[in-house]
Amino acid sequence: MRYQKLSELYKELSETTKRLEKIKILSKFLKSLSESDRDVLYLLMGDIYPEYDERKIGISNQLVIKAISKSTGIDKKEVINKWKEIGDLGKVSEVLIGKKTQSTLHNYVLTTKKVLENIRKLPELEGKGTVNKKISLITELLTSASQIESLYLIRTLIGDLRIGVQESTIKESLSAAFFNKDKNASEMIQKAIDKSNDVAEVFDIAKKGKIKELEKIKLQVGKPIKAMLPRKVKNIEEGFKEVGKPCAIEYKYDGFRMLIHKNSEGIKLFTRSLENVTKQFPEIVDYINKYVKGESFILDSEAVGFDKKTKEYKVFQDISQRIRRKYNIKKLQEKLPVEVNVFDILHYNGKSQLDEPFEKRAKLIRNIITNHPYKIIYSKQIITSDLKKAKEFYKKSLKDNQEGVMMKNLKAEYKPGRRVGHMIKIKPNVKDLDLVIIGAEYGTGKRSGWLSSYILACKGKNKGEYLAIGKMGTGIKEKSEEGISFDQLTKLVKPYIIEEKGKSVKIMPKIVIAITYQEIQKSPNYNSGFALRFPRFTALRPDKPLSEITTLKEIKKDFGNKKRNWKYG
Repeated sequence: MRYQKLSELYKELSETTKRLEKIKILSKFLKSLSESDRDVLYLLMGDIYPEYDERKIGISNQLVIKAISKSTGIDKKEVINKWKEIGDLGKVSEVLIGKKTQSTLHNYVLTTKKVLENIRKLPELEGKGTVNKKISLITELLTSASQIESLYLIRTLIGDLRIGVQESTIKESLSAAFFNKDKNASEMIQKAIDKSNDVAEVFDIAKKGKIKELEKIKLQVGKPIKAMLPRKVKNIEEGFKEVGKPCAIEYKYDGFRMLIHKNSEGIKLFTRSLENVTKQFPEIVDYINKYVKGESFILDSEAVGFDKKTKEYKVFQDISQRIRRKYNIKKLQEKLPVEVNVFDILHYNGKSQLDEPFEKRAKLIRNIITNHPYKIIYSKQIITSDLKKAKEFYKKSLKDNQEGVMMKNLKAEYKPGRRVGHMIKIKPNVKDLDLVIIGAEYGTGKRSGWLSSYILACKGKNKGEYLAIGKMGTGIKEKSEEGISFDQLTKLVKPYIIEEKGKSVKIMPKIVIAITYQEIQKSPNYNSGFALRFPRFTALRPDKPLSEITTLKEIKKDFGNKKRNWKYG
């Protein structure tokens, strides 16, 4: 397929915000898509491989700038100036390709196969000369790209496609294209995607028009799967209304989600964002081998930090650095130990447990795990219809330094990657949000050289839309030994700066953080229409993808509640 055709589809999709219109456009395209071009579906999701694949494009803005400069013959400084002016490297490329000076441009027709071939080589390169090799691969594509092709090629490389296509859009488009008269198609396609994390594999089956064939897609141990997500309610009473009586009530642990896979090839540990963290947690691999019975399984759990001396549980930000650290593992293991709390099971000894009721899955967990506190345990749980007992259990969870409780319907199935109503969470009224950094200002005095005031954003209605909601500068430390420091956060954020104006910088939405705040106010100063009063940094959230940050809808709901956070500070 010509890349020009795909680029024109991108443009058509980006020009409408209406979901039904996107589905109509995409379903028509899918009908015409051949099986040999199936990998185009990954490009539509802004990727080059299935979602479960660990290989990511990983190209920096600076490398893209060099490639644009080299392919157009335009000086790098001019490319940077254009970037500062426009604020979108894809648009920069589109404009500068139109001013190209290199005679080698457009020497062959660009195909999606060639685009994938070159981009897929990028994650494989390492060692001496890697940067130049990557620039050459990108330049080869750009020198044959039209203006519209260069726009979407660059946006794909930097992970900022902006066409508003999500997994749910693909699902509905597949249903409309191949099973238009079948009311159950959407749910069956979703289940197939949930199990495979591979839209192209599902497309292959859907295109044949045999809906029952979708059931042949099975959960595979060793291949990462998305975790099921809870909804939030205010109190125990509301929780009982949502999940029914009796229900299971468990601790909501203040750690990070970990899905544990074991099969004949070994043990793999994945975060909720499908990142493989097996090397970072060798002790957990050891615990699984020693204390969990079974030849193969997938466990859903939370890794929680604790103080080695006092045995008190720690808050998430104290152990979050273990997720990303790939060196000095032994030292960190000693300094920041974790306990694995297992609360669900998705697969066991060759059989999927997704459709089994939760009470049966919970019983299986307790049969196969030998509890070893501060190593691995199954979740603390009660099953009750009694409001008083439920409230006492909730209070105990907070006393044990956990976030609150989860309430779960005993008959419910496991739905990977979906936010469900049969599993809910309850936490105290401490106002906390997960937001993304989209801007900052350089500090003065002793904070000179550091970014010290950060503009935060929530998620808008459309994919890729992030709306400013306030500035944050408190909670960040002066010294790294006290927590996340200004220096550390500045170094983390700097590679994503896309525009500079005096002391202010615009930042590509990549870094997710957790904050607390006192209250939400209406404000004309930010495009969300709201502002946070006294936001305070509490943690980096490398485990949380952009798709799961706080939404504008949630902000409006919290504003409507008008509850001040009296526990603030």
